[in-house]
Amino acid sequence: MSTLTETKTERRPEAENARRRTVYVTPPANIHETKDGYVLQAEMPGVAKDAIEVSVENNELTILGRRSDNDVKGDWVYRETRPNDFRRVFELDPSIDAGKVSARMEQGILTIHLPKAESVKPRKIAVTG
Repeated sequence: MSTLTETKTERRPEAENARRRTVYVTPPANIHETKDGYVLQAEMPGVAKDAIEVSVENNELTILGRRSDNDVKGDWVYRETRPNDFRRVFELDPSIDAGKVSARMEQGILTIHLPKAESVKPRKIAVTG
């Protein structure tokens, strides 16, 4: 059973300013399970820690990363990177304790810890006699 399910990513342009329109790019992500929960890692190069929004609402985890403008003196000759902001939404299983979700940004990788609720964690039962 999947605990995190990606919901449809919106790719809608919004008027940010007269110079550029925002189009969201889906950041690549990896998810792995630990004994206490799940860890989601999303690649968001060019996004500063203070330009990230992580929210949980209605069992949806939304990550949004805004890239800063990279003003270049001169004209572009060749460019593969895009200035687009990142956005991705995941549906959370009720087994995740949404009140204890935490996140950190390090070297372009957003790491989100999604702890399991105590009620779904395995536990040992003491046998008395």
